[in-house]
Amino acid sequence: MKTEILALLVSGAAGALLCALLLPLLKRMGAKQYILGYVEEHKDKSGTPTMGGLSFVFAAALCALPFGLYADRHTAVAVTFGVACTAVGFLDDFLKFRFHRNLGLRAWQKIVFQVVLAVIAGIYCFVNELTVLRIPFAGVSVDIGAWMIPLTVFAYLATVNCVNLTDGLDGLAGSVSFWYFALFAALLFFTGTGRALARLSLLLCGALAGYLLFNTYRASVFMGDTGSLGLGGFAASVAALSGNLLYILIFGIMFVCSGISVIAQVIYYKRTKKRLFLMAPLHHHFQKKGYSESKIVYAYSLVTVAAGLVCLAFV
Repeated sequence: MKTEILALLVSGAAGALLCALLLPLLKRMGAKQYILGYVEEHKDKSGTPTMGGLSFVFAAALCALPFGLYADRHTAVAVTFGVACTAVGFLDDFLKFRFHRNLGLRAWQKIVFQVVLAVIAGIYCFVNELTVLRIPFAGVSVDIGAWMIPLTVFAYLATVNCVNLTDGLDGLAGSVSFWYFALFAALLFFTGTGRALARLSLLLCGALAGYLLFNTYRASVFMGDTGSLGLGGFAASVAALSGNLLYILIFGIMFVCSGISVIAQVIYYKRTKKRLFLMAPLHHHFQKKGYSESKIVYAYSLVTVAAGLVCLAFV
């Protein structure tokens, strides 16, 4: 347990330090967020530095070295996929501020990158016989064989994009992700599997805690797609490589809600020409209802923790 506590403290300090050093650099580079015109509540946030996600991704990846996590092949692969997704997000953010617009990579370009990474992840799981799925609440495991490939592809695509959709308020994606990785660390420790992946999850928790010093309301820096896609990549990797893909639905319940709210909004509008929510994703609906950003972030975190603890009670 001493090692786990030390991992949290070291990665937390590294996350805060890297973010503090990165912030003035981002300002000098002109890496500013361009706010969409229809998000009226966020107009005064335009110009806030973005790509702050580099701080917690690099903090976790660098801190994994002294703790010997790269000696575990699956953990090294998880970091590789997380960093690869971060690179896609970085390219998207770079194009945005380079050309002074809210559009970076085209949607199809991001999907192509994500599909390639997801397929590689699925094949890796199958080739390395990581095909056993633990079923939440049931206490049983099922070997799904080659079906692990399409399931992993779907899980990667869904997780990466749902985390990205959740990144819409100060501290929201960072706080929910903090609890997501904390719950996964607890799950892996309780089940006695994937100890290195559990420590990676703790490193991500610490790095996010350091970053959130600069990102909670009122944010000094945004994570950008650099951070949200990276978090999605790490979230999917930890789940897939530990045999716990289905736990994403529980520990990432608010990510799921973000994705479902957007899909439901689009389908409902196409059929009725009316809106199901005042605005999607769901957190914007609550904001339109008059709830403060801090209250929404707290509620999202509370639901995540509550759902996770109930699930852990059946482990």
